[in-house]
Formats: sequence, structure tokens, C-alpha cells
Amino acid sequence: RCLLARAPKTPSQGADESERGSVAAAEGSRLAAGERMTRLVTTAPSAGAMRGFRFASCRCANAGRPPRREGHRGVVARALVSENSGLRKLTSVVESQQFDRAMLEDLFEVTREMERITNEDGECKLLSGKVMGTLFYEPSTRTRLSFETAMCRLGGKVVSTENAREFSSVAKGETLEDTIRTLEQYVDVIVLRHFQAGSARIAADAASVPLVSAGDGPGQHPTQALLDLYTIQKELGRIDGTKVALVGDLANGRTARSLAYVLSKFDQVKLYFVAPDVARIGEDIKEHLSENNIAWEEADDLASVAKEVDVLYQTRIQKERYGDRPEDYEKAQGKFIVNERLMGLMHGDSIVMHPLPRVGEITPEVDSDPRAAYFRQAKNGLYIRMALLATLLQ
Repeated sequence: RCLLARAPKTPSQGADESERGSVAAAEGSRLAAGERMTRLVTTAPSAGAMRGFRFASCRCANAGRPPRREGHRGVVARALVSENSGLRKLTSVVESQQFDRAMLEDLFEVTREMERITNEDGECKLLSGKVMGTLFYEPSTRTRLSFETAMCRLGGKVVSTENAREFSSVAKGETLEDTIRTLEQYVDVIVLRHFQAGSARIAADAASVPLVSAGDGPGQHPTQALLDLYTIQKELGRIDGTKVALVGDLANGRTARSLAYVLSKFDQVKLYFVAPDVARIGEDIKEHLSENNIAWEEADDLASVAKEVDVLYQTRIQKERYGDRPEDYEKAQGKFIVNERLMGLMHGDSIVMHPLPRVGEITPEVDSDPRAAYFRQAKNGLYIRMALLATLLQ
């Protein structure tokens, strides 16, 4: 079959061009004879080839098919989803409920292609000429940097403010809507993190360019839920039939709330909520799960739950959400810890996830356990966000 062949970006010093040409000619003959092959090695990069790739000419059954345009390598996001996919209508991302199962599966297909781009090429020019603006009113490491890296990997550019409360005109009294309407004059997509629940919807309604929520206070964090779901699929090979424990600050944890919503799109999933009394999951989540026939239960014994689940999703107690209730924070902090003893109770093929940062709720010795998936989870955030940006901007 005819595949894209990798050639060096610059000819090797002293390379024996005649020998390499002979190899290519011999393999071309094998193709012409009908022998199945996976790769045709070329000699040197063509002048117009991008990122060290060129298309090999061949005499196989598909030789009459026009080659794909250089630089795209089949990663055009909208070509990877069906004509009737909801992804084609996606204009902004503000909450997990926007995604049905078909959209999630289509998005994961694009995400796998983005992962291949990153691992094989490092970057592409899919979004060349596009600019992303990141507007963060709360601190962030993984979300902001993975979004900005995603845009760079796709060939786009980034303008950013990482402390918009202090270093934007909001400090002068400007409304969120006016900030968004101003920023959209300069950029093609906006990524927003805000401290108030519901702010992402307000901003998206004001925007005329795509807007992606990077978290809105204790509300939701939809892109985290997407990367979490992708991690479960990638690590376990399935989402249907999984048992997932959500642990920690479930009252204020927007990641747990968003993940519960997207898990409800799958079959035979069961959720366990393990949280201190002052940090239990909201009634709205439990009602949503029940309405969608998703089994769930609340538990106080993490050890007994750990023996049952495929995924233990740990979260930190969010001190910043307990500003006027320090006594509640002290009651919740340190109650549920994942350590080596707890890991010994879990299945050999289960995983531990965490949206990070952690503050003592997973001990460092757990990091060397192959079931500790949280840093692989963080890496998946890059691929998911590349897929979202490509989908929104193509």
C-alpha cells in the first residue's frame, strides 16, 4: 500500500545516494509486482516537502489517486468526523453537557491523530495564521500551558494574560462582556478561566469567535473532563462498564462534576462518591445521573471502594473555596489519602487519576506504580486541546 514515507530533513553527510536509490527502485519493483508493503523509502527530501516528509511515487493500484496536499498529512479535523457529527456544529465549549457520545467518539478520533502528529512530527501548520487569546482570572499551570502548547504545535500563535484580575482592564472596572468583545478584535479563539460559576456561558454569549472554558470557579471544567475521559479510554481500552470513584472535594471540584456529566453518556457505568461531609457532591449531579440511569452511591470508606473500582479519581481539597469557612477546610483536608497501602487493595489493571495539582492527597511513593496515570493524564490534555482547537478553527 501507498503510505507517506519519512525522509531526512537534510541529506546525511557522506550518504551513499546511489545505494539508497537502488533500494527505492527495488522496493518500487516489489510494489509493481503486487507484493504487500507498508513503506516505500525515498532517497532525499523534495524541495517543497514540509517537516522532512515527501510522497513516494509508486505504481500500485492507487497510483492514479491525486496526492494529499503537503503539510496536512490527513489531519484535517473535519475530514475525520462524519457529515452529521455534532462536532461540525461546535462553536464554543462551555460545559460537558454539550457533548453526546457520538461527538465524544469523533473528538477522540481527532485526538488520536493529534497525538500521532505530536509524537511523529512535533508540529504542523494546520492553524498557521490563527491567533489564540488566553484570558485567565485564576492561577493555572497545566491548562494554560497545554492550551498554549497545543496552539503552537498546530502552527498558530498565542497572546496571553495569566492574571487577568490584576493585569487587565477588569482592575479598572471593565465588565467581562466588554473584555471579551475587545479581545475578539485581535484573536480567532479565546480560552477563558474565571472565578465565577456560569461566567463561561456569559462570555460565550458575548463572543463572536469560538470561546473555550478553562474552568469557571466551582462550576465546570469541560476540557478537563474530555481529557479525563480520553485517558480512561486509552488506559483501560473501554469506558462502558467501568466503575469510577470520585474522591475528595466534590462540592467545589469542577473537574469531578464535569467528569460525572460525560461519564453519563456511556453504558453500565457506576460512580462512587467518596468525600468528607463538608465536601459532598451536589444534588444536581446525582439527579442527572439518576435521570440517565447511571448507578451511583456515596461512601465513607475509601479502602472498600478502592477494591471495587477500575478508576480512582482523586482530587485535592480546594482551600481557596473555603475562604470564610476555615474550620470546614480543616475537617476535610487529609481525610482520604492514596498511599502504597491503598494501592495494594486495588486491582492490578486499575488506574489512579488526579487533575492536579496535588497537595498531599497522593503520596509521592505512588508515582512509581504503573497504575499511577496522572502525569500521562496531564499529557493527554495537550492532545485533546489540539483536537478542540483544530475542530473549532478549521
